[in-house]
Amino acid sequence: MEGGMLVVVVLAVIVVIVIAKTAVVVPQQSAYVVERLGKYSSTLDAGFHILVPFVDAIRYKHVLKESAVDIPEQVCITRDNVQVHVDGVLYMRVLNPERASYGISDYQFALIQLAQTALRSEIGKIELDKTFEARTTINAQVVNELDKASEPWGVKVLRYEIKNITPPKDVLNAMEKQMRAEREKRALILTSEGERDAAINQAEGQKQQVIKASEAKKQQQINEAEGAAAAILAIAQATADGLRKVAESIKVPGGPEAVQLRVAEQYIAKFGELAKSSNTLVLPASISDVGSMIALAMNAMRQPGISPPVKS
Repeated sequence: MEGGMLVVVVLAVIVVIVIAKTAVVVPQQSAYVVERLGKYSSTLDAGFHILVPFVDAIRYKHVLKESAVDIPEQVCITRDNVQVHVDGVLYMRVLNPERASYGISDYQFALIQLAQTALRSEIGKIELDKTFEARTTINAQVVNELDKASEPWGVKVLRYEIKNITPPKDVLNAMEKQMRAEREKRALILTSEGERDAAINQAEGQKQQVIKASEAKKQQQINEAEGAAAAILAIAQATADGLRKVAESIKVPGGPEAVQLRVAEQYIAKFGELAKSSNTLVLPASISDVGSMIALAMNAMRQPGISPPVKS
């Protein structure tokens, strides 16, 4: 009886071990490579699977999620023979678990080595001053080279990023001095350009001021000339109108007598003003003959087309 119980217990233990060896649960975003009698059999995706006892065995387990691999710092020589320390990070993903298992023994180690060699090659093509601004180009070239090599391995290289580029201390000091000198140079250039622009603006302003002043003076002279011409024309027009009125008045009855009276009044008034303004006078011989003076003025007024009226 006890021997039978022992056999049952042993069989139960064997069944548990067999179930443990044959029942497999694959996690999400994972893949297991199964070999049957030492030869590739299948790839198990996420879920529950049962293997053939003592025949099937899981040889490789791969994570299908994107993974980041740190690229150790290494010494690279630039085109101008400057040693720089460069490190980075590589992002990749397993696409074909079978190739990743049998295409290469350790794809991560291989990609790290290949990334370092490709990085040294790309850094050697450019000068030190351009390495900092050419990071994007260097990253793209490294990814291109790694992607070509990793395709037979069933691994996809997604991207590569340079983390740090560290030149030697003496080169850093020289670069700082160069940058400081460049900043001072740009400051001097900007200052001189500002002074030049200010001088140009000031000269342009003076030029515009002179032009505006000359245009204003020109316009003033034109306005004054037009005003003087208009005044002369108005005076001439008024004089002509006055003479025309005088000529018309002479033709009416009593006109010549009125003219004679007006001439005599003006003669006497002007002679009186002359006497007031000067202490010394040179008198004509005929000053007492006012009538002759009036007759002389009336003879000057008798022009062709103007004749005194004839009394009936």
